[in-house]
Amino acid sequence: MRAVLVDVLALDPARAAAFTADTGLFGSLPELDSMAVAGLLTELEDRLHIIIDDDEVDGEMLESFGALVAFVQGKMAG
Repeated sequence: MRAVLVDVLALDPARAAAFTADTGLFGSLPELDSMAVAGLLTELEDRLHIIIDDDEVDGEMLESFGALVAFVQGKMAG
């Protein structure tokens, strides 16, 4: 997950490595704006071979690093 964020948002890898479950994403990272969300979701689908439906995308899944990880883990398990 960190690698995807580094690649899509051009984050410093050390910065992404310091993310905890509580690290805020959308609204907290200036790099993650509404345009970047589409790129992030597409990259997650491509790399992880999952499908993210439009109705699954909401503020909660992008609220924090932990929320995004939990969402992706759920998609991969289901």
